[in-house]
Amino acid sequence: MSVLAVARRVRAYGGHFLLLTVLTLVTAVLVTGVPRLAERLSGQGLRQQMADVPGIRRDLLYSRAPEIQPPGTTRYTAFHRDAVEDLSAGMPPVVREVIDERWYAADTGFARLKGPELTRDKGLFDLALRTTTGLHEAATLVDGHWPGQGTRREAAVEIALAEPVARPLGVRAGSRLRAALYRPDGSEYAAAPVVVVGVFRPHDPADGVWDGLPSALRLTPPVGDGQPFQLVGLTDPVGLDNRVEGGWAAGVSYRYRVDPDRLAPGRLDALIAGLSQVDRERPSGLHFSQGVDIPLRQYADALAAARTLLAVIAAGVLATLAGLIVLAAGLAARRRRDEYVLLRARGGSALTVVRRGLAESALVVPAAAGAGWLLGGLLPADPLGGGTPGPAVRLAAAAALLATVALPVAVLAAQRGGVGGRRDLLRFRGGAGRLTAEVTLVGLAVLAAFLLRRRGLPLGGEVDPLLVSVPVLLAVAAALLALRAYPWPLRLASRLAARARGAVAFLGTARAGRAGVAAPLVVVVLAIATAAFCGVVAVGISDGRDRAVTRIVPADALVAGDRFAPDTVAALGGLPGVRAVTPVLAQPGQRLYADADGRPGGAGEAYVLLVEPAGFAEVARRSGLDVTVPGTLRGDRATALPALVSPDFAAALADAELADRAGRRPGWVDVQGNRLPLRVAGTTPWFPLVPADVTRFAVLPWPQLPADGPYPLAPTGFLLAAGDRPVDPVALARIAEEGQARYQSSGAVTGGKRPLPPRVTTWVAERERLGGSGVNGLLVFGFAAGAVGGAVLGLLALAFAVLAGARGRGQVLSRLRTMGLSRRQWRGLLLIELAPLVVVSVLTGAVVGALLPVLLNPVLGLSAFTGGVPVTVRFEPGLVAGVLGLAVLALAFAVAVEAVNNRRLRLGEVLRLGEES
Repeated sequence: MSVLAVARRVRAYGGHFLLLTVLTLVTAVLVTGVPRLAERLSGQGLRQQMADVPGIRRDLLYSRAPEIQPPGTTRYTAFHRDAVEDLSAGMPPVVREVIDERWYAADTGFARLKGPELTRDKGLFDLALRTTTGLHEAATLVDGHWPGQGTRREAAVEIALAEPVARPLGVRAGSRLRAALYRPDGSEYAAAPVVVVGVFRPHDPADGVWDGLPSALRLTPPVGDGQPFQLVGLTDPVGLDNRVEGGWAAGVSYRYRVDPDRLAPGRLDALIAGLSQVDRERPSGLHFSQGVDIPLRQYADALAAARTLLAVIAAGVLATLAGLIVLAAGLAARRRRDEYVLLRARGGSALTVVRRGLAESALVVPAAAGAGWLLGGLLPADPLGGGTPGPAVRLAAAAALLATVALPVAVLAAQRGGVGGRRDLLRFRGGAGRLTAEVTLVGLAVLAAFLLRRRGLPLGGEVDPLLVSVPVLLAVAAALLALRAYPWPLRLASRLAARARGAVAFLGTARAGRAGVAAPLVVVVLAIATAAFCGVVAVGISDGRDRAVTRIVPADALVAGDRFAPDTVAALGGLPGVRAVTPVLAQPGQRLYADADGRPGGAGEAYVLLVEPAGFAEVARRSGLDVTVPGTLRGDRATALPALVSPDFAAALADAELADRAGRRPGWVDVQGNRLPLRVAGTTPWFPLVPADVTRFAVLPWPQLPADGPYPLAPTGFLLAAGDRPVDPVALARIAEEGQARYQSSGAVTGGKRPLPPRVTTWVAERERLGGSGVNGLLVFGFAAGAVGGAVLGLLALAFAVLAGARGRGQVLSRLRTMGLSRRQWRGLLLIELAPLVVVSVLTGAVVGALLPVLLNPVLGLSAFTGGVPVTVRFEPGLVAGVLGLAVLALAFAVAVEAVNNRRLRLGEVLRLGEES
């Protein structure tokens, strides 16, 4: 066979080969380009998520606690400064590559600072000296000069203070102070004069050079009454060395910041292992700490789950494309069956016929695969990745090989089938061989699903072949069962239609029951199942994220702080847009007692949460959230408060024989000085506002004090419901901070720790945070590609199903038109014949796609996308409407394809040219 002869045959049947090459091209593009896009989205999500992590949590910190150096120690800072490079050089290369900025700092211990400006009414002040790298580049002097850069050096220790520190102290450049250490008996020693030579303003307070603790940019408030403020004075190495020689304790720290822009998903496992290696191999005498591995591990777990989910979607799409290639090859071979029979009649062997098909396919398919490879390679990839992954290369080669051999195999099957005969009768649908193959495939699918459920998801980030193959096997098995089942109702409908007036319904149902569309229906079911799977899982993840956020913020907004004055409720309720407010009180680590006198109960500690059941439910209802407050919290409070407890804590209470349901022997818990009796009224594995990692908790209704205790309860937070207009978080924080300040100054407490500013969290902001970072971009891409691709490929498979029987329908319609069938009756006949195929395939695919997440939910790890909250898969009205809409669209598409094909065939010519025209 010459190449020109093969090219002439390809040109003669250009439509068939064009379809085959387009499918091959699309497959190659997807196999090559989608992994590149997925890697790019993974990298963007990783870098975005890590950029949102505070810089101090991305630091690798070596530190040596301040200690008094041996007598005669000189040049302390110079001795330790060079270690900043030595330590980084000893790190594993994968860790060293992601480090950007690095800082060395030497600090002294705190000494009491006194001076003319530091009057008694301002309080007590302790000073620590610090010298660090990168200081001059990170700040601008607003007064004076830097330590060690004056025209002459002071005999005293020269320091520079940040403007926010110097202003409240009342000092400026030139202020002279005195710092000294104190012994336990109150006597001072190692005193030294201190002079403020400069006041500076940082260029960027968020710059990592200022992240050392305690901060050099602000005064650290006292931890209680009578305690000093703490401040850091920046000095030069000479000044710090001087104080080390004078007996002040000194320590060093080396900080290395991980740059998010240098992180790549493909190196996550190696980076996490490298961080563990750094911890194990740290030099003696240095303490190593880091927190960057926690968000990295969280992202790695989410990425592994996302890749598993995308592998399932990709398997469905690629299996559908493979089926379409087989259908295209079969359609081309079926239309040329007479040619192959003629070749055999002229003495050609089966090998000759196969060689002809292989030569034609090899001329166009590999070129299409190569073009697809090149186009896929043009899609953007992760700049820090390795280009097209190795598995994608092997998969592309396998796809090209499948597309190349599909036509020769179809040619062999076509020429073995012979010519003539009625291939649409029911007796041709069976056969022992086919029945055995179908039973084997269905049994294999059931067995694979059972083994997958029993085994679970294997450890590691590799794609699981069993998990990827189970959805495809189940979809194919369901399609085979549907193919076996749906002709029987049609036969019954045909018998009923035979007794009615008119021939349209009878002929349509009869032909639909005899249609031989096995392969196209399987491909349609597979495509629709993939699209439905994407839709159901996407809705399940979205609902899971909503529930996860509702557990954290069971209202439109949550205000949390230390303790608030009682009138804060009214102040918050008076803000514009606030419709309802309820207080909450959270007390972690509370011990349970056996009686009101405080005798230990033996049940351990628990997280105690006090809520107003009616107010809690009202705020949730007005916020539009599905939060159920059990009626047990509103039970009888005569003997003890009804408590909703976790199963672990309920077991501990039962072992201690406390807090029984009848309240005969209540347990007692101390809440802000009030001993409250409680009884177990019910158990629950979780409750809103209780942290997810807390497994021992008790939720109590707000007691009626002072009857239950001597002290009024002060709420530690508030839940708010907003109207149509959102509440201003800044206004909420301001009102809450004022309420917190009123409580601190009301005389209810004396001394104590200075409270932190209240935290305001809105439901909308928390939902955006959970669903807008990490692997969310990768998930959106996967779900969109799977849903749209599955729907489009399903419609294309329906077109193949229609075209497979188009020749026979054309002959029937030609005869019926000559017998007086009207155009309206012809459309009705076409609808009746095609509707069962479309409805059965679409509904079967939708049901399979909806049931797959239920089956695979335990092994997909979907909770990695919802903050640990289990994903519940359920049917949604929107999905049902979408399936029905897709069925209508598919039916209209099938009718349109049939109409276009009939016009192209010209029904009159079909009748004149004969049965096998």
